[in-house]
Amino acid sequence: MAAMKENIDPRMHSAEHILNQTMIRMFNCGRCFSAHIEKKKSKCDYHFDRTLTEEEIKMIENKINEIINSNLELNDEFITLKEAQTKFDLKRVPDGQGKIRIVRIGDYDATTCIGQHVKNTSEIGKFKIISSNYDQGVLRIRYKLQ
Repeated sequence: MAAMKENIDPRMHSAEHILNQTMIRMFNCGRCFSAHIEKKKSKCDYHFDRTLTEEEIKMIENKINEIINSNLELNDEFITLKEAQTKFDLKRVPDGQGKIRIVRIGDYDATTCIGQHVKNTSEIGKFKIISSNYDQGVLRIRYKLQ
C-alpha cells in the first residue's frame, strides 16, 4: 500500500468514506480502487460497467448530503489482524500490522483507514459531484465540498 499523503483534508477524506459506502449500497460495486483526495476537489475510481445517469448522480449526491446532515460521529477503534480479516478487505493494509484501525461513521460505514477525519459529519459541508465519466471498466467520480 502506498503511504497516505500527509496533511490530507479531513473533510474531503471523510466525504470519500461516505461516497464509497453510498456506491456500495446503491450499486454493489465495492469501495474505490483508486482515489486522489485534495482540498479543492477529489476523485474516486470504481470498477463499474457503464456511465452514471444524471438521475443517479443526483441520487448519490442526495444520499451523501442526507448522511452528512445526520450529524453522525466518526470514531475509530483498533482490532486484531485476525478479527479484521473476517470483516474487512485488507488488500490496501500494509503488511506487518498487528492491530488494524477501523474508522466508523455512525452506523453508515466502517473501514480500515490510517487518515485523518472530522469528528462529526456536520463538519463536512455540502457534497457536490462535479463530473463523472466511464472508460474501459472504470467509473471516475470527481467531487467537491461547498
